Amino acid sequence: MEVRLPEPGDALTGVEMFAGLEPEVRQRVIAAAVPRTYRKGQLLFVENDPGESLIVLRRGAVAVFRTAPTGERAVLNVIRPPDVLGEVSLLDASTRSASAEAIEDCTALALSRGAFMELVHSNPRILDAVMRSLGGLIRRLTEQNADHVFLDLPGRVAKTLVRLAGESQAPMITIELNQSQLAEMAGGSRQSVNQAIGSFASRGWLRTEGRRIVVTDVAALRRRAGMAER
Repeated sequence: MEVRLPEPGDALTGVEMFAGLEPEVRQRVIAAAVPRTYRKGQLLFVENDPGESLIVLRRGAVAVFRTAPTGERAVLNVIRPPDVLGEVSLLDASTRSASAEAIEDCTALALSRGAFMELVHSNPRILDAVMRSLGGLIRRLTEQNADHVFLDLPGRVAKTLVRLAGESQAPMITIELNQSQLAEMAGGSRQSVNQAIGSFASRGWLRTEGRRIVVTDVAALRRRAGMAER
């Protein structure tokens, strides 16, 4: 998959939450943030950890997930640059509501809750961006719940692949996500997801290359997922 990297500029270029800030304010934010690196497979934070920082992802990809008492994982979202994560627990001063794992090598900036709240108080426009972010989260979770009611598993797998493909218009889109992670996102067993992937491959919609999935017909996957044509 093609990763959306920030445009040339400072470290916050392309991050919607900070888009309305004056350049000197952005520089103060960058100065207050701490650079972080995470290796593939490393946890950024775990559910119920203290919500101490907002993380601005600059490179790589992060899976946000919840874990059941049985140990099963449900992936809620995959975050890519220039998105942020961890804003929910910063706003209510509560613990992390989910866990986050790097599924690619990542670089990021971590902004402490104190610095973040000071920024919100002094720049109310940021609150609008935060509210949009939370609204997007609520809509995404609502849609995921509806998908589990109205879509069969192959339909959910197809929809997950379309989401991971993003806005790319390339004829072939490589998704760096193994089938176990895909099963966690689609809410099915690995065996059932493998069967769905095999069915899509036989139709020429995608192919697998080791631990990668190469999507060759996004339109067909959109139709299988019941999504509107673009």
